[in-house]
Amino acid sequence: MGKIKTEKPHHKKALGTAIEDFDKNTVTPRTWTKPPKKKKNDDDDNTDVNQNLSQKILEQARIQQKELEEENSVEKLSTKTAKVTFSDEDSSGDEVEEDEVYEPVIVNEEEEGIFNKFVTSKAEPTRTLADMIMDKIREKETVLGTQIEGEVKLGFDAKIESLFKGVGDLLKRYRSGKLPKAFKAIPSLGEKWEEALFLTSPEEWSAAAVYQGTRIFSSNLKSDQAQLFFNLVLLPRIRDDIAEYKRLNYHLYQALKKSLFKPAAFFKGILLPLLQSGTCTLREAVILGSVLGKVSVPVLHSSAALLKIAEMDYSGANSLFLRVLLEKRYALPYRVIDALIAHFTNFSLDKRELPVLFHQALLTLAQRYKEDISPEQKQHLFVLMQNQSHPKITPEIRRELANSKCRGDENLREEPVSEEMS
Repeated sequence: MGKIKTEKPHHKKALGTAIEDFDKNTVTPRTWTKPPKKKKNDDDDNTDVNQNLSQKILEQARIQQKELEEENSVEKLSTKTAKVTFSDEDSSGDEVEEDEVYEPVIVNEEEEGIFNKFVTSKAEPTRTLADMIMDKIREKETVLGTQIEGEVKLGFDAKIESLFKGVGDLLKRYRSGKLPKAFKAIPSLGEKWEEALFLTSPEEWSAAAVYQGTRIFSSNLKSDQAQLFFNLVLLPRIRDDIAEYKRLNYHLYQALKKSLFKPAAFFKGILLPLLQSGTCTLREAVILGSVLGKVSVPVLHSSAALLKIAEMDYSGANSLFLRVLLEKRYALPYRVIDALIAHFTNFSLDKRELPVLFHQALLTLAQRYKEDISPEQKQHLFVLMQNQSHPKITPEIRRELANSKCRGDENLREEPVSEEMS
């Protein structure tokens, strides 16, 4: 329907007259009305109500069942293992599932037997944080000319001691959530940070608390201080967990990865002391080696670690960590390569059966650095392979060395790292 045009008045009208004229000339629009609702029977109403009630009842039953299962799982976890979770306001998305742990390491019994032949039994008693604190207190008492009598007193008053002991009680059962501010403030206490840490009883922390502590201390402590925490707190906890459960808790595994944020502290506080103890098991070596292989490490620290490991008394774990570091394909200085060649050729006259890890490490060296080996060193390696051979690995090592160039005087590269390590 076309629009009805209204004539514009040529003279002013009264307001009432204008409204009447507008109403007469306006077409009322068509309105749409909803269709009438169908009436439901009483039976339909009852069935709908019953369905809604049954759905709500089932939903509530599922919620209650889930809560009961969670309570039972928490009780089992607290009594048997340390499978715990964590989440912090600044944990940068590291949340994990509740039962997620490090997968068990499958160890060949025969290979483990050969590996254990090179494990020394001259293990020294491990020092704890309490031993270190006692030594420091004795030094202070000796300087002051007094003797320790009765209960040992730390450098805090009673209120602060009770505060940190309360923090320790919380960290024993910590699973997730925010951390106490007093715990985060420990790295800023200067020389007293060790005593504050001792008051929290770190040997009793939950696995999630160990991870959070490693994350905080590796970020805020100096390298030598972080080394102390890694050596006295993290390393014993990791070894105890592996020995008891034959696997490593997920949070402790993540703590190891976080400790590599300070690579010098990791090598001096965890890896080298573990190898120097002579008691590193094959399972421990595999787990730590997987951590080291997944995290990027600067070439300077890895070169120094390779040099130290090559000069140690041999154990099967040494070969595993040598292989892991060589797999990173660094441009190693010749001093490190020479030390590695000397490490392997020392076994030319050894009558013992060497583990497969030894031959794997030698193969990795031949594959990655065959052109950085001198002709004389290659001859020594061929003599080694005549006395120490593996049916599958040794032929591959021979092929790599025979079909490669030798290190020559014309293409010697500079060694910027060697002076730093000397």
